[in-house]
Amino acid sequence: MARRVLRKVDFRLIPLLFITYMLNFMDKTILSSASVFGLSSDTHLVGQQYSWVSSIFYFGYFFWEYPTNILIARLPVAKYLAINTFFWGAIVALTAACVNYGGLLAVRFLLGVAEATITPAFMFITTTWYTRDEIPFRTGIWFSGNSIGGLVAGLLAYGLGHIEHPLHPWMWMFIVLGVATFLWGFVMLAFLPDDISNAKFLTPEEREFMTNRVIIAGTGSTEKTSWRWDQTRECLIDPKTWFIFAIVILTQIPNGGTQNFANLVIVSFGFTSLQSTLINIPSSVISATTIAVTGWLAGRYRQMACILIVCVVTLPVIGSALIYARAHVARGGQLFGYFLLATGPSAMPLAMSLVQANYKGVTKKMTITAMIFIAYCAGNIAGPQFFKKSEAPNYPTAFRAILICYIIAAALALSLRVYLQLLNKKRDRDEGVQGSAGMSGAVASGKLPEMHSKSDMAEVVRSVALQPEDYDDVTDWNTVGFRYRV
Repeated sequence: MARRVLRKVDFRLIPLLFITYMLNFMDKTILSSASVFGLSSDTHLVGQQYSWVSSIFYFGYFFWEYPTNILIARLPVAKYLAINTFFWGAIVALTAACVNYGGLLAVRFLLGVAEATITPAFMFITTTWYTRDEIPFRTGIWFSGNSIGGLVAGLLAYGLGHIEHPLHPWMWMFIVLGVATFLWGFVMLAFLPDDISNAKFLTPEEREFMTNRVIIAGTGSTEKTSWRWDQTRECLIDPKTWFIFAIVILTQIPNGGTQNFANLVIVSFGFTSLQSTLINIPSSVISATTIAVTGWLAGRYRQMACILIVCVVTLPVIGSALIYARAHVARGGQLFGYFLLATGPSAMPLAMSLVQANYKGVTKKMTITAMIFIAYCAGNIAGPQFFKKSEAPNYPTAFRAILICYIIAAALALSLRVYLQLLNKKRDRDEGVQGSAGMSGAVASGKLPEMHSKSDMAEVVRSVALQPEDYDDVTDWNTVGFRYRV
């Protein structure tokens, strides 16, 4: 039954999250393809204006990030997501009507507001339904929609790039994606459940099983909770919060620049605008594969997440060095360096899985979620500004910044790993019990459930008689036996 129910949940949730995230990425980054198909000239952009059009999206995202995290915890999450999707699709389609710099700034800011809800809501949904061992792989799967979205966007831009009349190619890109996103909102409204207790595709027995398993081996129930300011304070004074915050901002500075200047960088290697859209496809495949594989590894091995972050940022360090030294590197070497940059985005879902699996308490989880996306916004706002118009097409400042950011991020990931290992040992000593990084800690009046293999989950759920207090909203600091994944 356990396998059957989990399969039913996966088949219902993961495709919905994956496709939504794919559209999310396409709608956000189609600007890069549009930039080489006439958007800049048609809207009369000069100097650093294109960089600000890229960055303003994240000001909207930043503006709405904390309010939307409060709303996610209080509103029916599926309906809230669907409404956001309608708004977001309409904004993307309206971008085609922009004729100047001011219009682009307005629609990109509103797009940031609309999309600020998507990833925090997906993290909330993932922790609602899955155990700590399952969270990293599921997060990796739906987050890889980012990279597949880049692949589809490249093919779409290549096809639409041949259309000259009656509208310019960049206009068609926004219209097609905007309409597709708006229609997808109806699918979200019809098929995505708000929570476990309202999942009509499960039987009452299956709903009870899914609820109990996240209390025993997840990070607790997310239903019938209220916003608690004491958990907000706990999150802010928790040292691991600031490690993760710094890692996210440092990995998103490179992401913000390369995401919006990808096509311009490829064109600078000597390729045409149409060729640049196709060259982005293998880069997207590399990124999607890396995200999925590292997500699986982080779920399979509880001691791997920080090491995986180091691994995925090491290759972009080499890639950015090759592009920075392009005067001494052949065109093939420059392109190889660009492809090495594709593993960098994998750091974000790994950091997200650390948050999802290492924080208990709904308010504490939503606070750290808001914080990492504030860091995400800050990094993506800053990133495009390192691509200075005066340094085109080589952008030496940008690739030097990418190199430095990834090196510091790797050092912080290793430091976080050491800190969490020491913290786990301290908690073992202080509590007098050997806790687990796979279970949620003590339940049933102090019992520590043991699961020797993932196939034991059903037996563990059946053998533990949960008490009313086990459904309470308790943080990781206040849960005996809760140990951190490193």
